[in-house]
Amino acid sequence: MINSLGRVFLVKILFLSDIFQMLVQASGNAVRAFSYGTAAIRMVFLKQIYFTGFEAAKIIVIIAVIIGTVIITQVVSLAGNNGALVGKILAWVVLRELAPLLTAIIVIARSGTAIATELGTMKINGEIESIEMLGIPTTSYLVMPRIIGVTTAIVVLTVYFVMTAFVGSFLVASIGWHVPYQQFIQGIVSSLGLREVVMLFAKSTFFGLFISSTCCWYGLNVDRSATEIPQAATKAVMTSLFTVFLLDGLITYLSSVMKV
Repeated sequence: MINSLGRVFLVKILFLSDIFQMLVQASGNAVRAFSYGTAAIRMVFLKQIYFTGFEAAKIIVIIAVIIGTVIITQVVSLAGNNGALVGKILAWVVLRELAPLLTAIIVIARSGTAIATELGTMKINGEIESIEMLGIPTTSYLVMPRIIGVTTAIVVLTVYFVMTAFVGSFLVASIGWHVPYQQFIQGIVSSLGLREVVMLFAKSTFFGLFISSTCCWYGLNVDRSATEIPQAATKAVMTSLFTVFLLDGLITYLSSVMKV
């Protein structure tokens, strides 16, 4: 029992070490690659932003409006037609927790599986070996633009989620329950501070970094069997979800302790 737990702990430590090493290498390669303006790397980066960010915008809009409507309905049914309170609760719930968390889950479901599957397929077909034989570093061409692209897309989508939820929920509150515009905006503005903004960008940034690097790691560690590709995609999704929830709780706890 103890030996089994020790092996599991050692495997997790080695996995985290590989992830951090991948992030450090990607960060170093990013400055060098974009400073030289490599066209191929820039194209991979832009394609990743398009797939992860632009194509997911419609889903973000729908979910943000639904979430805003549900929150407004629950708050009004409990607290009545209090526009200031409605705005405060909406800002607290959406800005601090739901926006970065739901955005990360959507990206994991769409882009996480795609990244792990794509890299795993390239590994089995020998494309990665061919790239390395040409003298092109795998981290610079395959990993780095995907990490930066996914992270950038998650940050932008999170802000887009917040704005859409605020606008959609206000329309629902004003039309359905005639919540005053001034009170609603006052409640949101009074709840927005440095702490909320820091938490929003910290969560979305760390979510993007660890989701992208985890999915890249599982895709690149596929061996020679095609049956390992769906297994790698499943492991990448489950590990990313666990990491996101762990980071969410950790950042929330640290912000409360440090009183940012």
